[in-house]
Amino acid sequence: MDDWEMWEKHDEVQLSLRERLALLQIEADLRQDRRFARRMSPARHAVRHEVWLPVAVLLLASASVFVAVMGIRTSDPALLWCFALLWPLTLCQAFRLLCRAVRPRPAAGARVTPRR
Repeated sequence: MDDWEMWEKHDEVQLSLRERLALLQIEADLRQDRRFARRMSPARHAVRHEVWLPVAVLLLASASVFVAVMGIRTSDPALLWCFALLWPLTLCQAFRLLCRAVRPRPAAGARVTPRR
């Protein structure tokens, strides 16, 4: 569907030809702005980002548990310090994952409006 067909389908809004051309020019300029297009495009890259955080939490949690168990078994201070460094990072990433899980998502096909 091209831009003209899109305008024909919106019966509730009556714009003059001059207004339509101005809006089409603005939209064309916005499409050329890469940063804006990246922010407004449907989540093309979001799938990659959605996968890495759970993987990171899983890897950090398993590494933390492994280092804690080995540190307790061997009483090695280096392993206990590694656990002390890994555990807060694991908790921070798990908190980010929890926040993402409870954040409301727009319905499929809904338009995303920018925040003001």
